[in-house]
Amino acid sequence: MKGGNSSSSEENFNYAKKKQLSCQANSVWTAEYGNVCLSRPPEYSYYGQLNINWGDMDAYECYHKLGRGKYSEVYQGCNIVNSQKCIIKILKPVKIEKIYREIKILQTLFGGPNIIKLYDILRDGISKTACFVYEYMPTMETKVLFRTLDDWHIRLYLYKLLEALDYCHSHGIMHRDVKPLNIVINHEQKQLRLIDWGLADYFKPDQEYNVRVASRYYKGPELLVEDKLYHYSLDIWSTGCTMANMIFQVDTFFKGSDNFDQLIRILRVLGEDELFAYVKKYKLTIPREI
Repeated sequence: MKGGNSSSSEENFNYAKKKQLSCQANSVWTAEYGNVCLSRPPEYSYYGQLNINWGDMDAYECYHKLGRGKYSEVYQGCNIVNSQKCIIKILKPVKIEKIYREIKILQTLFGGPNIIKLYDILRDGISKTACFVYEYMPTMETKVLFRTLDDWHIRLYLYKLLEALDYCHSHGIMHRDVKPLNIVINHEQKQLRLIDWGLADYFKPDQEYNVRVASRYYKGPELLVEDKLYHYSLDIWSTGCTMANMIFQVDTFFKGSDNFDQLIRILRVLGEDELFAYVKKYKLTIPREI
């Protein structure tokens, strides 16, 4: 048993080391930003505990629901003290560490280019439900907007999205859920915000991450073959899928019925050779269903 465990540990170490070296060699972004969290004090990326200054719940009113997700419901609201419009996200019950992580990441990225600003953090006194208050920006549904964009506007909004990602990656943070629904645009003012940082996390080269992130249509192949040692390229893949939606004016470019079908649809467009070489190099497995 001891021999087996030792061999397994060594194999895992070699896998992690190879992944780290590969990331540094093959990605400009990862080579430049790969060690951001490791080069800073441990508390920079630690979110297990936070001292939070909770805002005044009575200072806000919700007007109407804008949408709902797996972890929250979103409303347009108003700060009745200063009459400032805002967006209020009411969180569903989740682990407190997940709430801490999102707060810390949004505080770290506050003021970054094209990144939504977190203005206040609230908590109901009885239910202890947490609420995030964000800046308000008039927008239209991205699926509708994308069908109307010309070449110049596609370039503009992709540039703004990449600016936001470059900023968060330079701070050692992966968004892990880039998709049209998480991109809000004020077309009249040519403004863009990358929103919903609930799945974001700090990147460390030797750390294994949950592969149950991102929405299926925007999942990178590394998630679909359960490569837990992924990195910033996850966000770039999702950006590429979003770009394809804009260019070809479709709602979804890769639209799989499940994770297996998703990978098949990617292979039909991009071919099999690179994926097979990838899984062979890092001793991963392609699902039998594929």
